[in-house]
Amino acid sequence: MSLYRVSAKYLVGAALGIGVFASSGLAQPAQNRPEAFQKLLDCKPIVEAAERLACYDRQVAAMETAESDSSLVIVDKKQIKQAKKGLFGLNLPSMNGLLGRGSKDDDDDDVDAIETVIKSARLLPSGRWLIILQDDARWLQTETKSIFDPKPGQPIRIRKAALGSFFANINGQTAIRMSRQNQ
Repeated sequence: MSLYRVSAKYLVGAALGIGVFASSGLAQPAQNRPEAFQKLLDCKPIVEAAERLACYDRQVAAMETAESDSSLVIVDKKQIKQAKKGLFGLNLPSMNGLLGRGSKDDDDDDVDAIETVIKSARLLPSGRWLIILQDDARWLQTETKSIFDPKPGQPIRIRKAALGSFFANINGQTAIRMSRQNQ
């Protein structure tokens, strides 16, 4: 495969709206992009084709090196949404845009509910249930409302409620209040 085809493959990936994050772990706003990505974009206005291609080849190689040594991390929207689902319910400090840049399309990517399956459940001495989901997320019933015994394999839907609380419907039952527990 020619160097041009390899470079073109990486350029197409970079041009398709990939999220680029610096090694600091914080998303970079458009005016403060990671240096490796900005240098790639700086090749675009070069008028002479051979010089522009040489610039692209150099910068793609530099991005590839930065990605392989983890000084540059590249993720797409699907990966961001998956991360948001995994963090659903946790009370985290500000991520400063780590999971998106705050574009007008971000509302479509917000996770307001998850649907999954119960991995295990146990009734605690307090009369509340501790439910562990397929992804090992731990959720604790926060009210003493009586529910039917949750069982492994049953579907559960957890959604945001008012004032930072969450409602869970287990196997189609009436919703109960729950909170995500740190593991």
